[in-house]
Amino acid sequence: MSGPEEFTAARARARAGLVPRLRDVRAVVFDTDGVLVDSARLHAAAWKEAFDACLRAHPPDDPAQRRPFDEREDYRRYVDGKSRLDGASAFLASRGLRLPEGEVGEQPGTDSVRAVAADKERRFVARLHASGAPTWPGTVRLLRRLRAAGIPCAAVSASRHARELLEMAGIMRWFRAVVDGRDAARLGLRGKPDPALFLEAVSQLEVTAPTAAVVEDALAGVEAGRRGGFGLVVGVDRVATPESARDLREHGADAVVGDLAELLTEVPGSAED
Repeated sequence: MSGPEEFTAARARARAGLVPRLRDVRAVVFDTDGVLVDSARLHAAAWKEAFDACLRAHPPDDPAQRRPFDEREDYRRYVDGKSRLDGASAFLASRGLRLPEGEVGEQPGTDSVRAVAADKERRFVARLHASGAPTWPGTVRLLRRLRAAGIPCAAVSASRHARELLEMAGIMRWFRAVVDGRDAARLGLRGKPDPALFLEAVSQLEVTAPTAAVVEDALAGVEAGRRGGFGLVVGVDRVATPESARDLREHGADAVVGDLAELLTEVPGSAED
């Protein structure tokens, strides 16, 4: 066997190496931070520094709400997967703070929502350039298997740094489309849990949402996949608390995994590169 027939057989073997629910999808859309690239910890640390400074400058009236930002639970519940402005607004509201929105281009600080978001951005960029953001072996294995199976992939992020992160992690070549915060601003796309970013990604891949899968770790992102009518929504639970997997399912995940390698099955002779 050679030529087109051999190529078709290789793709069939690669598809057999995916879990059954992934074998029939026509495309896969991945969130970037926390799913493809280990950058969520950098975002969480930057948010903590920015929010804690704001809480010190504007202590809530209720003493119970003055506690510092929790990098795991507060990040997961209020800011993960959202635009900087939406995330800042959601967390500050959870602590009873109603700061003015502020002006576009406002300098970092603590006196408006935009200033807090700008402070977080400055801190994140410094951390990213200092330490970088690697990916996980299971992520690379899945991307290789999907390409071998002929299933196109897109990367989506509320962050404006998605392309930089993917390049730094060495995985940009696996994606036929990337839709990030810069694209959202240019195209007027609403942030998660609105599905606009995901729908733009499948449009660029020339498939429809019901025939595609979304892979997300953020509650807002999982909800966006459900709202967008995607055929499969996979929640990635890297937090691994008793509540985290349950929350992902309640927000719309059809399946929950701890690592993307769990979406693979072992098939002798399947190609990954």
